[in-house]
Amino acid sequence: MTERGRRHVNVSPDRFAIGPSALAWDGTSLTITLDEIGMPLPIPRRVRGTVTVTPQAITEHRVMLNPQGRHLWWPIAPLSRVAVELEAPRLSWSGPGYLDMNQGDAPIAEGFREWHWSRGPTRTGAAVLYGGTRRDGSQFDLGWRFDGAGQATELTPPPVSGLRRSGWLIRRETRSEAGTPAALVETLEDTPFYARSLVRTQLEGEAITAMHESLALDRFANPVVQAMLPFRMPRRS
Repeated sequence: MTERGRRHVNVSPDRFAIGPSALAWDGTSLTITLDEIGMPLPIPRRVRGTVTVTPQAITEHRVMLNPQGRHLWWPIAPLSRVAVELEAPRLSWSGPGYLDMNQGDAPIAEGFREWHWSRGPTRTGAAVLYGGTRRDGSQFDLGWRFDGAGQATELTPPPVSGLRRSGWLIRRETRSEAGTPAALVETLEDTPFYARSLVRTQLEGEAITAMHESLALDRFANPVVQAMLPFRMPRRS
C-alpha cells in the first residue's frame, strides 16, 4: 500500500483510482487492479494483478457506530466470491469472501479506542460481530446474521471470550457461547496496532471459523508508531 496525495486520485461513479491502482464496478463485480510496491522487510517487491469480488447479495444494512453520527459502517456484501490473480508475485486463489466499508467525518482515532470485529460463514449465510470502546469510554456490542439475500437479523452477542495477545501485545477478544471458549487458530497479520486472525467460536449452537481483527487506536495514535508508518506504507504527495 502507498498513501498518495489528491493529485493521484481520480473518482467517477463506477471507478476509483489511486495512482496506478483502481477499483471498478461493472454492476455485477468489483474489480480491484493492483500495481504497487509491497514493503515486506527486508526487501520491497512488486505487487501486481487483480482481485475480483462478486457479491451474492448487497445489503442496505448500515450502522452508525457513535451517537454523533461521524462514523458509519456498511457490510456491503456479507456473502461474496473472491478471485485473486496476481502476476507478481505469481499466485492465484478463489473462494468465499466479504466486502465492507468504514466511512467517517473525523479521524478514526478520535472516535474509538479499540474495536474487535469478526465475520464467519454459517449454514445459512454469515455472522458478523462488531464491538469496541469509543473515545468517550462507552462501548458498543453488535451482532447480525445475514442470509443469502443480504437480509440482516440481529444476533445477541454471547459472552466475551478472550484470546491470546498478539506478538505486539495487542489485546484480542471475541464472543462465544458459555462453556465453549473461542480458540485462536492462526495469526495472519501482526502489527504494532492491528492484528488479523482466524478464530474458532460458537454462536447460537453453531461452530464457526471466522476472520477476526483487533484494532488498537491508542497504539495507532502513539507518536512512535506514527513515525514507523512511512517505512511500511510509503507516501507520495
